[in-house]
Amino acid sequence: MTKFEISASILAADFTRLGAHVQEADAAGAERFHMDVMDGRFVPNITFGPLVVEAVRRCTRRTIEAHLMIVEPDRYIPDFVKAGADIILVHQEACSHLHGTLQQIHRLGKKAGVVLNPATPILTIADILPEVDQVLVMSVNPGFGGQTFIESSTDKVASLREMIEQRKLACAIEIDGGIGPANAGTVVRAGVRVLVAGAAVFRAPEGVAAAIARLRGSVEAP
Repeated sequence: MTKFEISASILAADFTRLGAHVQEADAAGAERFHMDVMDGRFVPNITFGPLVVEAVRRCTRRTIEAHLMIVEPDRYIPDFVKAGADIILVHQEACSHLHGTLQQIHRLGKKAGVVLNPATPILTIADILPEVDQVLVMSVNPGFGGQTFIESSTDKVASLREMIEQRKLACAIEIDGGIGPANAGTVVRAGVRVLVAGAAVFRAPEGVAAAIARLRGSVEAP
């Protein structure tokens, strides 16, 4: 059975009871929590900063991913590390000196991930891949939750997996955008090891626990 993890995206949670929602997902077995940080510049939306990451950290001991959809991420990486993030994800498109940014994250003792927008080819990170702990493939355009999955993302994952395996690297592949029971199994079979799910977890009519079980079951089903 292929091993994979579910990263519950906080952007889709009910912020009037954020702590309770996080704890529900934690108890239901979500291995990670995904924090979409948007600045209104790199993407058109604005979400939250380190204070919300710190609040989530107080609610769970699970892995927290800070996905920085911001310009000049280097300026703010220490703040998100201090807030309690375990993995810092930066966009290839936002980093002038990506190698230096990854080094900064590693110096602070955290795992470093690179994010690729739908139109960004995987070859743009070929030279830096040995320095990366995780690659996040965006399967929607960044900036808003609840978008439709871009089908070509599956082929992109498969190509990235081939590149990683050929070079015998330990880099994990993550996917974010439009993920749910209908496509989770397909992308995991293509090479994804971390599924970011927001609406499919926090806005499912059956509730958080049942939604996570359904998502996991959709991957594990023969």
